[in-house]
Amino acid sequence: MANRTDPAAKSIRGTNPQNLVEKILRSKIYQNTYWKEQCFGLTAETLVDKAMELDHLGGTYGGNRKPTPFMCLVMKMLQIQPEKEIVIEFIKNEDYKYVRVLGAFYLRLTGTDVDVYRYLEPLYNDYRKLRRKLADGQFTLTHVDEVIDELLTKDYSCDIALPRVKRRWNLESLGSLEPRRSALEEDFEEEEEKEDNDQPADELEEDYYRGRSPTRERERDRRRDSHRHRDRDYDRDYDRDYDRDYERERGRGRDRDRDRDRDRDRERDRDRYRLREEKDYGREREGRERDRRDRDRDRGRRRSRSRSRSRSKDRKDYDGGDYRKRHARSSASPRRHGDGHEDDEPKKKKEKKEKKEKKDDGTDHPDPEIAEANKLRAALGLKPLKV
Repeated sequence: MANRTDPAAKSIRGTNPQNLVEKILRSKIYQNTYWKEQCFGLTAETLVDKAMELDHLGGTYGGNRKPTPFMCLVMKMLQIQPEKEIVIEFIKNEDYKYVRVLGAFYLRLTGTDVDVYRYLEPLYNDYRKLRRKLADGQFTLTHVDEVIDELLTKDYSCDIALPRVKRRWNLESLGSLEPRRSALEEDFEEEEEKEDNDQPADELEEDYYRGRSPTRERERDRRRDSHRHRDRDYDRDYDRDYDRDYERERGRGRDRDRDRDRDRDRERDRDRYRLREEKDYGREREGRERDRRDRDRDRGRRRSRSRSRSRSKDRKDYDGGDYRKRHARSSASPRRHGDGHEDDEPKKKKEKKEKKEKKDDGTDHPDPEIAEANKLRAALGLKPLKV
């Protein structure tokens, strides 16, 4: 609740008055001890007492950028939004110079273009000294007119971005402001009056009868024109410097935006490349998993096929009777030694084999010539003649 803007406060330049201060500086002010202890519950009347206690001005200082009491009071004025008459009284106060600078700074942030030129330009004649705290915590000496010139010609003051104001010659062309009149013009008029008073009586009579001297009139007009041209040249130089600074800041902003867009595009490309790599890696992994599953499936099929083939072979052997024959042959009781049949069987087999070989060689052919020829062919490894 202590940091909220007054509900009755009006919006300044289309936004909350406190938003004229950057968010970082605003949060530092809210966390400052001076803001919590000295600025709590201040009103437009009690704010004057705190402003009279100021002994320096400035923005932020130190390594952690602490705000000065001057900035805390500016923030409090933006929060409570005092009446315009109170701010003007701050500016017209000649006894307390820091109260005058505080009112001028607040009017520069919240006032219209015409009010800024109307109430701040007369302060060029105030040459009193001021203490200003720098960013490193050291103090430097400045003057009221220098601070006013900074408010009217610069874009930043006390670490706050100042709102843009119209050029003075534009306001003069629209009739909103009168041409600026230098404070030295009164001194020139006083000198002219002294010169007129110092003239002899005869010259005064001559001037009385002849009218004012045309040379003196021309000299006075020339001085007035020179003052007017000098003020116009000053305004033109100020506008040119202001436009140059504005274009420079705008170019820097474009460069920052371009760098930000380039970094954003680079991050987007990097994310897209990373996603593509992850997708490719996922596809390769899925392909390897699929190949492995296919190999396992083929291996299982081959194993099952070999098992079924071996089972079918065993089943055939079992159904064909070979199993029974082998089983019967293996299960036959062995013959005993001394039966006489064990020695007869090999002899019979040998005789049958010899007879079969003889039959195959054709040497037992009834024709002796053919039998003789078959013996020769058997010796040479040829097939026997079958006639």
